[in-house]
Amino acid sequence: MALLEIRNVTRRFGSYTALDNVSIDVEAGEFFTLLGPSGCGKTTLLRMIAGFDLPDSGQILLDGKDMVGIPPEKRPVHTVFQTYALFPHMTVADNIAFPLKMAGKAPQEIKKRVNELLERVHLPNFGNRFPHELSGGQKQRVAFARGLVNRPRLLLLDEPLGALDAKLREEMQIELINLQKEIGITFIFVTHAQDEALALSHRIAVMNRGNVEQIDEPSKIYSAPRNHFVADFIGKISVMNAAVMEAVPSHLKLAIEGLGEVTAPAREGVEVGDKGVLAIRPEQVRISHPSNESQLKNHFRGKVHDFLYVGDVTTYIVELVNGAYIEALLPNSAPGRAKFFEVDDEVTISWRHDAGIFLNDPQ
Repeated sequence: MALLEIRNVTRRFGSYTALDNVSIDVEAGEFFTLLGPSGCGKTTLLRMIAGFDLPDSGQILLDGKDMVGIPPEKRPVHTVFQTYALFPHMTVADNIAFPLKMAGKAPQEIKKRVNELLERVHLPNFGNRFPHELSGGQKQRVAFARGLVNRPRLLLLDEPLGALDAKLREEMQIELINLQKEIGITFIFVTHAQDEALALSHRIAVMNRGNVEQIDEPSKIYSAPRNHFVADFIGKISVMNAAVMEAVPSHLKLAIEGLGEVTAPAREGVEVGDKGVLAIRPEQVRISHPSNESQLKNHFRGKVHDFLYVGDVTTYIVELVNGAYIEALLPNSAPGRAKFFEVDDEVTISWRHDAGIFLNDPQ
């Protein structure tokens, strides 16, 4: 039995359906992420797990017990918010101790647990400071400590790193992974940041318009998206309309209008005549000078439409002969200044026969 079972949960606000018959299981000790664009229903679901909102239908079971109707303060669940929600008039130690005081724990036990958590979040000498004396990252660590001090069955994290700058956010991601490993409490994390979800999670539920599009490990979400929405939402991807000419266990042959024949990995359930898209990641696509004859099965001529230099790599947007655009990554690993292709340069684009994925759903 899963630690948390969300069964056929629906939530409506007037004529708007925020969650439409959603079912998700979360295992004990998992770092589970709800990922999706604004308005997809992820925060509504988190609020219902916390007890701040109720479903119109369905069940939310924790350790097999239905949580619907149990008030938030009676649930073995704690929420960490993006805004930290620290009490400004209390010291760090008092902020962390607050849930234990509300639960009527003995002063000695409170002191012991607070000191343990301060060590865990690398703030051992910060107990007597006030929130206004802390950096953003330190405030976030205090919020994590307060969330963990009463040892909840679930820690809910509502975009907790959203207010941090990029470098600090990356540092806190690593701390969060280590914290979850050390403590072993189940984390349910809400974010719209794909890179964050991929970096942190054991499993991800990709949500869209109140529905769960796919639940899987990060590597499978990225490399084997179930449909066009998931492929497009997770990372960068190029798509081209395609029709299936051949479907055998070893591969697919696709026809792309104005471009020609493309070989792609086999996919269960795909049949000759199916129409959809070939989706391919920029890092799977090679870009080279036309004089360098490609040995790869799929290779086509094009010209550079634009490019984006971001230090370690350059992303090239290449217009193919059929007018479609495809993105290719080129690492800037050569010593000295990297040699760039320029806009309007003729190039060859190529990718392996086992790269990309055919998706039945159209663009």
